[in-house]
Amino acid sequence: MTALLLETAFVDEAGQSMTGKDVASVIERLVAERGGPDRIQSDNGSEFISRAMDKWAYDHGAVMDFSRPGKPMDNATVESFNGSFRDECLNVNWSLSMEDAQEKIEKWRRDYNEFRPHSSLGDLTPEQFVAKYKDSERSPKTPLLGGSVFG
Repeated sequence: MTALLLETAFVDEAGQSMTGKDVASVIERLVAERGGPDRIQSDNGSEFISRAMDKWAYDHGAVMDFSRPGKPMDNATVESFNGSFRDECLNVNWSLSMEDAQEKIEKWRRDYNEFRPHSSLGDLTPEQFVAKYKDSERSPKTPLLGGSVFG
């Protein structure tokens, strides 16, 4: 199973594998909801270095910013998030099917986004943080931080 993690809004897309087109489709859905990023910071997974993602970024004026191979700390926020996701969701659940895995990931995602305060967000949940700054002129565009977790 591959789970696409977009840390800015934590979206989970779980499946057997993901292509660049799949990732671009998820990002397009996020852009419709929250606006587009100036920059997409990601690891060097094939879904991110694909032509589909390069074209999506070019068409939307976003810069693709890849971590250096072998340097996971270039994308420390996503690496930290991946560790939490793995420790709190993937390692504690046994899934009997892809649908079962998707349900368990969705339950964890909702807890992470809607109920759990984050010190990095001023002790707000991600949902509260987005609501607070959604219509604010002070809200700068934030980079989209992406990575994959394989479980």
